[in-house]
Amino acid sequence: MIIEMSPGEIKEFVRSQKVGRVGCHLEGETYVVPVIYGWDADCIYVYTTEGKKVDMMRENRRVCFEIDEYLTNGAWRSVIAQGVFEELEGEDATRALQIIAERVTSNRDAGNSRARGEGRTPVAFRIRTSDVTGRKVEVTT
Repeated sequence: MIIEMSPGEIKEFVRSQKVGRVGCHLEGETYVVPVIYGWDADCIYVYTTEGKKVDMMRENRRVCFEIDEYLTNGAWRSVIAQGVFEELEGEDATRALQIIAERVTSNRDAGNSRARGEGRTPVAFRIRTSDVTGRKVEVTT
């Protein structure tokens, strides 16, 4: 049975995950891409590089963000947030990077990995959420 998640369950779940999917739509095309994110004060923070998703969100600021988790026993949780894209600069962009860095650590050897987004302009943004819903299936054995 699919169960609605409580606001507390949604908050705990969103804070426990690291990867979500931002969905944007422009001129009849929908684009969904995974991103590493941070969550603070009902906003989703992302630090990325310029490209298709940023171009689309600059034109149509209404976006959707989805986070999910599937377990081997068939249980799952999913949260969907509707919101508005806001590009960040200066101190706001620095704060976005801090929010993400506080949650995400990397086990990669920096000396052996290619720089991500090399040659592309970095972009920090937040999604100011207007509606957040969550559903789950719990499997009891």
